[in-house]
Amino acid sequence: MVNRDPETYAIIGAAMVVHNELGHGFYETVYQEALEHELRFQKIPYEREKTFPVHYRGVELDAYYKSDFVCFGSVIVELKALQNLTNREEAQVINYLKASGLQKAILINFGAKQLQYKRMVFNLRESASSAESFLGE
Repeated sequence: MVNRDPETYAIIGAAMVVHNELGHGFYETVYQEALEHELRFQKIPYEREKTFPVHYRGVELDAYYKSDFVCFGSVIVELKALQNLTNREEAQVINYLKASGLQKAILINFGAKQLQYKRMVFNLRESASSAESFLGE
């Protein structure tokens, strides 16, 4: 099997180490801190709680999005600690991609018995209204 994206593979691998060590059942903030330690240990470059402004008609709004991590300067990493992921969490990540201008994201859920993750790629044509369709609006 050829790995086409070593960056997302490395991030998911780090998340698996955290999940194997802690299991499920902790609050999201515990996993954020543990993943930060693991990213540092594995020498994966990251920024924690990176903010992205939201623009409307060329004006930067006071509102902003804050992702849990941006790794390698190009991959948004959003963490959850839920029993199951829903379309709402996917819509949130799509909006992070729109606001940031970045192309890749990983949604990671530590709350299930087995680590859940979803790689997401921003495609302007398909994503323009996809957040609304996820939420049924």
